[in-house]
Amino acid sequence: MKRASVSIASNIAEGTSRGTNKDKAHFTTIAFSSTMEILCQIIISKRLAFISENECFTLRKKIFKISNMLNALRKAQLNN
Repeated sequence: MKRASVSIASNIAEGTSRGTNKDKAHFTTIAFSSTMEILCQIIISKRLAFISENECFTLRKKIFKISNMLNALRKAQLNN
């Protein structure tokens, strides 16, 4: 989960240094994929009883918000 979390921020940072909006959107897509990886790991953590139902719910709400922001960023990059 730590690796995937770092990947989100790293890909956003790398994308901002790219010259074209298509390249920027590509790295935002990779960041979104890492977000979905974390979501999967949250679900697995709950099923294995590493986290509680409440923790799972809270984390999933945060992931939903982050994924929405990444989708909005990607759309903005492609529309510029």
